[in-house]
Amino acid sequence: MKYLIILLSLLIFTSCATYSDEELQSFDQQIQDYLSKKGISDYQKSESGLYYKIMEQGEGKKVQYKDVISFKYRGELLNGLVFDEKKQPIDFELKELIACWKEVILELNEGGKAFLVSPPQLGYGDHKLDDIPQSSILVFNLEVVEVK
Repeated sequence: MKYLIILLSLLIFTSCATYSDEELQSFDQQIQDYLSKKGISDYQKSESGLYYKIMEQGEGKKVQYKDVISFKYRGELLNGLVFDEKKQPIDFELKELIACWKEVILELNEGGKAFLVSPPQLGYGDHKLDDIPQSSILVFNLEVVEVK
């Protein structure tokens, strides 16, 4: 039963809403405005709509999809409200993480750090969570501490 609840929770958190082209363009414009306002440059935009910047590549083992990773992160909304932060490393299988994290973490090696701004469809979509409103654009700082 415990595993069924975990599986259902993962499906809810990783499923993404279907957004119209207009909504996707609006999310993209909001992200560009945020990056401009913050003076953040030299970022990359992936085909999925994720904006990110590799702060440090890391020198350890390259992260693979099958790996368990130990990582730290800080997550906030565009308005600067911090909704979650893990200062001590936590362990997860990469395949269990939200899409925006998977996409960026696969670019890193052990010891790598990245900054990313995720449109809702790569985060929690239209799911309302305690501290995260529906269809929120999310800002993360991630650090891969160890690849297991």
